[in-house]
Amino acid sequence: MDFEFKSRYNIDDLLHIMKILRSENGCPWDKVQTHESIRTDLIEEAYEVCEGIDANSPEMLREELGDLLMQVVFHSQIETEQGNFNFDDVCSDICQKLVYRHPHVFGTVKADTEDEVLRNWDALKKKSKHQETAAETLESVPKTFPALLRGEKICRRAERAGLPINDARYFIERIKRVLDELDTDDIEGSIAHNQQLLGNILLSFCNLDRILKTDGEKALTYSTNGFIMRFRNVENEAAQNGDTLDKLSEDALSRIAEVLFNSL
Repeated sequence: MDFEFKSRYNIDDLLHIMKILRSENGCPWDKVQTHESIRTDLIEEAYEVCEGIDANSPEMLREELGDLLMQVVFHSQIETEQGNFNFDDVCSDICQKLVYRHPHVFGTVKADTEDEVLRNWDALKKKSKHQETAAETLESVPKTFPALLRGEKICRRAERAGLPINDARYFIERIKRVLDELDTDDIEGSIAHNQQLLGNILLSFCNLDRILKTDGEKALTYSTNGFIMRFRNVENEAAQNGDTLDKLSEDALSRIAEVLFNSL
């Protein structure tokens, strides 16, 4: 095996290591993987990078970025073996894209504000992807995105296409109206109808997130994490009193649930 052990490696070493792992005498697991078999791994690594960011941990972020980079190299090596493209092609493509979409840096286009940059970026992206209609820009948002993220991006592109959906109070009232409709309907009735109503509410929330310049995915993640922390505190308090949650009265559990969901 042609491999040199080092105290510090670089991207060329990573490419070489992946080639060895995929070789005939390499790792029994690595060499049989396909794009499809490691697809979920790529998604998981991206989320773990986000967790490192949220934890404000440079050590964790450094490690998870390495894991994510490994996934890029892994997929590139599979394509190299099939003769379609290699890692250098991936690097070249993204460099060309960055230069093309930043004419205000690498060219003569003038863009002094963030909004001007985004408008230019959208126009160039639409041109490069041969999108002739606004609907095509909406359809191009991947269906595999988390639903909240996809909803926000769809609303953002719809607004940039000229749709007048920037009135926060209108969407607050719309959410209230749909909630009232859900409340007056037979909640235990049609699952499909209730799902449609909840979907309308969530999409309105996505647009409200966009208007308020917040992040729905991050907001829900933080709230969920806070719920888990408060739940653990309640469970620990019960344990200190010699109880478990399933032994508490219904009234006690109802009060706990109210506190858990009402805390900010």
